Amino acid sequence: MLTQIKGLHHVTALASSASRNNSFFTNTLGLRRVKKTVNFDAPDVYHLYYGDELGTPGSVMTYFPFPQAARGRRGTGEVATTAFTVPEGSLDAWEARLTEAGVTGLDRLNRYGEHRLAFEGPDGEGLALVEAEDDRTPWTGGTVAADMAIRGFHSVQMRLRDAGPTAELLGAMGYQEECRQANVMRLVLPEHNGAGTIDIETVDAPRGTQAAGSVHHIAFAVEDRAAQLEVRKALTEQGFQITPQIDRDYFYAIYFRSPGGVLFEVATNEPGFDRDEERAHLGEALKLPTQHAHLRAQLERTLEPLD
Repeated sequence: MLTQIKGLHHVTALASSASRNNSFFTNTLGLRRVKKTVNFDAPDVYHLYYGDELGTPGSVMTYFPFPQAARGRRGTGEVATTAFTVPEGSLDAWEARLTEAGVTGLDRLNRYGEHRLAFEGPDGEGLALVEAEDDRTPWTGGTVAADMAIRGFHSVQMRLRDAGPTAELLGAMGYQEECRQANVMRLVLPEHNGAGTIDIETVDAPRGTQAAGSVHHIAFAVEDRAAQLEVRKALTEQGFQITPQIDRDYFYAIYFRSPGGVLFEVATNEPGFDRDEERAHLGEALKLPTQHAHLRAQLERTLEPLD
């Protein structure tokens, strides 16, 4: 069993509008935009990162907003819900805030003794806020006060036809089954960065279609490239086809497809989002990967302006 995995690093999803996505996560949810860059493979599309003050691994939601993209169809083989931790006793205030903002799909739930508020993002993506003790420091420079601000990820919930093979993989990655409730299995890392929970919902349904509102991949955190190579070697020996290490400027990444169909990434905590911007100004300027630097004038003309 691997011990290098520290929890979630980031979750990356697809959107249909950069400005609507940016407004929702910074204004409505009160996260900080910690990086404004572009998709490595499609530089005419933004890659936007939202999180705590520094974009600490375990707090970062990222999006590829493809303008006018069609909405995805929910199903199996995907991440159904991305959940964030908020302080205990804050859900009433959050429900009022999201209602006032016109957010759809609000639903109060209780799972494993935890109070949660489910809701939909701007493209219908499944999101939730979960009340829990969490000593991570929130971003308070935005629109949400510290007594209700998001601390980071709580968990993701995958929707699969067969939980077994993915649960076995997660077991090899260090996760342990904690409990089950109806058709949902909860797996937790014994020690983690605050974002150490994965829920797997088993459903007999068609596969989802990935488009706006769909999670593209989930990334697991490791400290550095040496730990990442250890994970790569161990999983390769188990038969998984894993990419070489890829430099994503703010972390190094390896990717592979999990048995249930969800794309997994293992990302390093190094070097971080402050490698090319002062901490006080993270996410303000358009940052381009080296291979796309020559496109700056064109991209600054054609990318949608963001506040």
